[in-house]
Amino acid sequence: MSDFPRQKLGLVIPTLNESGNIPVLLDRLRDALATMPLDYELIVVDDDSQDGTADVAREYAQNDSRVRVFVRKGQRGLAGAVIHGWAQTDATLLGVIDADLQHPPEVLPNLLGPVLNGVDIAIASRYTQGNHDSVSEWNKFRVLISKASTLATAPLQKKSVRIKDPLSGFFVVRRECIDGLELQPEGFKILLEILVKGRIKRAEEVPFHFATRHAGKSKADFKVALHYFSLLGKLSRYALFGQGQQ
Repeated sequence: MSDFPRQKLGLVIPTLNESGNIPVLLDRLRDALATMPLDYELIVVDDDSQDGTADVAREYAQNDSRVRVFVRKGQRGLAGAVIHGWAQTDATLLGVIDADLQHPPEVLPNLLGPVLNGVDIAIASRYTQGNHDSVSEWNKFRVLISKASTLATAPLQKKSVRIKDPLSGFFVVRRECIDGLELQPEGFKILLEILVKGRIKRAEEVPFHFATRHAGKSKADFKVALHYFSLLGKLSRYALFGQGQQ
């Protein structure tokens, strides 16, 4: 690694009413990154929460300049928040993690390792081989919906890069693989769009256990499902014209 410029991670944390989770998450992220050979920024992008999430994050940032806080007013959606956060950093590695602690921060070094060693994208996977108990705490209906949603991505994925969990919300990608792409700001499944449109040649899935929410309420609702089906339609048209197979 000494022959190359030091890498920098820009990790976006999209938030909406997550004040009860942010301090714990940031503490655990700092601990997880403490021994990693790279610089980093933890970028909180808040969709104008009404529970003081941004204020809590700003208070934390007063004691750590690597924590940055941005508030979007009149806009909602994880994908848009991620795109906004990535635009605020010059980091060479771009990542995203949920604020609710269902994505264990301690997994982050396992994602960074492969990317630092040349993989284009590393994905925290619920469904990779040998990780069958990752969603064991989910009810059967939620598991069914998740697996059906994942199955629907099969025709869109590149033949050379097949991912078992293309709907994961916890991953790290090399900036050069997505620079210049026009990503959709609506919805919650930005990884799928990156896999279809991005310059991804090498990918690695890292198993993790999907934890229970620490505090607050889930943002999943009917609108999320509508955005997902809309994205599937757009990506299907993209792939149909051959661009998705580049």
